[in-house]
Amino acid sequence: MKNVRRQGLTGVSFAVMVAIGSAPAFAGSFFERINSYPIYKTLPEGADLSTETVAEIVSASADGRTLAFTDSPGEAIVFVNATNPLNIAPVGRTDLGGEPTSIAVGANAAYAGVNTSEDYVNASGHLAVIDMESLSVSAACDAKGQPDAVAVSPDGAFVAIAIENERDEDLNDGVIPQLPAGHLAIFDLDDAGQPTNCDSVRIVDLTGLADVAGSDPEPEFVAINGLNEAVVTMQENNHLAVVDLASGEVTAQFSAGAASAEDIPVAKDRMSDASGSIADVAREPDAVAWIDNDRFVTANEGDYEGGSRGFTIWSKTGDVLFDSANQMEHLGMAHGHYPAKRAAKKGTEPEGVAVGSFGGDTLIFVNSERGNFVAIYKDTGAAPEFVQFLPTHVGPEGLLAIPQRDLFVVANEVDEDGVRAHLSIYQFGADAPAYPSITSATDPEKNAPIGWGALSGLAADPDNANTLYAVSDSFYDKGRIYTIDISSMPATITSYVDVTGAGQERLDLEGVSVASGGGFWLASEGHPENERGHLLLKVGVDGVVQEEITLPQTLIDQAERFSFEGVAEFDMNGQPMIAVAVQREWKDDPKGHAKLGIYNPADKTWGFVHYPLDTPASPAGGWVGLSEIVSLGDGRFAVLERDNKGGEDAAIKQITVISLDGVTPAAHGETLPVVEKRLAMDVLPALAAGSGWILDKPEGLTVTADGRLILVTDNDGVDDAPGETKLIDLGPASRLN
Repeated sequence: MKNVRRQGLTGVSFAVMVAIGSAPAFAGSFFERINSYPIYKTLPEGADLSTETVAEIVSASADGRTLAFTDSPGEAIVFVNATNPLNIAPVGRTDLGGEPTSIAVGANAAYAGVNTSEDYVNASGHLAVIDMESLSVSAACDAKGQPDAVAVSPDGAFVAIAIENERDEDLNDGVIPQLPAGHLAIFDLDDAGQPTNCDSVRIVDLTGLADVAGSDPEPEFVAINGLNEAVVTMQENNHLAVVDLASGEVTAQFSAGAASAEDIPVAKDRMSDASGSIADVAREPDAVAWIDNDRFVTANEGDYEGGSRGFTIWSKTGDVLFDSANQMEHLGMAHGHYPAKRAAKKGTEPEGVAVGSFGGDTLIFVNSERGNFVAIYKDTGAAPEFVQFLPTHVGPEGLLAIPQRDLFVVANEVDEDGVRAHLSIYQFGADAPAYPSITSATDPEKNAPIGWGALSGLAADPDNANTLYAVSDSFYDKGRIYTIDISSMPATITSYVDVTGAGQERLDLEGVSVASGGGFWLASEGHPENERGHLLLKVGVDGVVQEEITLPQTLIDQAERFSFEGVAEFDMNGQPMIAVAVQREWKDDPKGHAKLGIYNPADKTWGFVHYPLDTPASPAGGWVGLSEIVSLGDGRFAVLERDNKGGEDAAIKQITVISLDGVTPAAHGETLPVVEKRLAMDVLPALAAGSGWILDKPEGLTVTADGRLILVTDNDGVDDAPGETKLIDLGPASRLN
């Protein structure tokens, strides 16, 4: 079968890099994730492991062997031993009696900002000085307001705190000014790392500087260079200031200005397509990091009015030396990490930055809080070169480069809805990137990568061993069929068609199979509460629905939420038949049994068999269901069976083999025969490779024309999910025999 749509597209692994002005990195110059450490493992012995734990800002001791991070809901700084980064061990927790907002570890102590504010008007907080041996608080110094970021100077002479005194977002729609005004707090340190002015903090007044609410500066982040100069971002004020810490003098201050980004997702519909542009949007920078003593980089997350969706390199006198424009947006789109629900707001939302020297190069790390990734660039003194795309866990917040140990650390703060907060650890020195396994090409019609995600079904072209087809599910407003070229790695989404002409407004495509007469069979999962039908669709190569097949009404009346998943065309007695897998039990099914529907296109009849599901084996409970069905020929099928658990709770991710030989499907209402299944492959090890969160949704499975078994995971559109997509070659399909 020919590709769905050929447009002369080029792979993003080349196209994006060329657009960014980069060159391929040398072997041994890439990062590889080596550990994902769940924060709940730092809870005290006997604690309820479901207790919310967060890792937001992370720092390290001078030797890089001890990591410290803020756990806001626990009101503590957590210390872990990372001497062996493959086997991190908790050291202890320091209770602070307030919310830790930031942590910076110096040569002799750790310094935490602690928010003790009663409300937005009565702002208060202090600097907690923590002894690194006893992990006890040796001093608590009044910072005269609510702290946000904390930084310690490289020479250990100063601690600077951005005192934000944040606004009340429910007051006047969050518009500032809202007093009290924030400031920069400076503590002077002695040789032992103790503040000499604990009772008389030096205050740097930042009022009157910004054009936006100058009476109410709200410092967000602070970083210190080798000259003991602090750069301070005032996010809501869209302003930056450079302060000499010794004198407390503001030596430079300037607006963060505005930036534009073309050909990016901006529409409110839930898609990752390049639907428009943003022009002259206030940057409103969040995190900042010095590149050297004269230049720094900001992540322009934005707040209530701005957010240019990129990062900017500045001179300390206020010159814009580089702005990334649409690069972060395009990276998210190309890698399937675009947060489509945020397209009309702040998109990928770059929030954190870090800088470190690895392999003789100065590298810049920029995270996407909503896209769950870090983009790595090499500093060139001019436009930086894109090097690598790193997947993170959910909600990457704090970034930490540890060059002396060839390590990079990401603190991921989201801890809800079954997803736990993590520290992600990456090691420098890999010969090639392990991620991504699939990207998208650039569409010249839109001058942007093909947006994609939530790949929920997979099929192989019977005539081309290097061509696959995938569909996306109802996370997106439009159902799509993607064409994938797997002739090289990473695989490339080269084209797509939208599925049009269905009898209902929204489809939930969960399965795809190539039709022998041309076009495709698609399975669209129904949802009784949303009045979405359980549909088997025959579509052309152009995506237009040619036939819409429904179930018998008596069966529809028994439907539950978890419906059609995989679909497979197969041959029976020389005539094409269609098998559809229903994910879980319906009202009329025996416990632990899901249906397989067999549709005969010739006489338009349905027959059914029962598939025996495994009993849930995860300590966290959950359910087990079907995600895919693939014809192996001669009435045999590979079935993808999984539980709904991820991470350390994942227990069942497997491929079974069944046969319809000698089995006669029955009409609905009759007693259904039960097929026998054989466990053929445990895919948990393949999903665990890469040292990340074990993805809960292996959704697509197929056998290529040359007999390779290919698996793909559904990334849920990066919505409360890590966002990784793994396209995995499981080896020859003969392994299932």
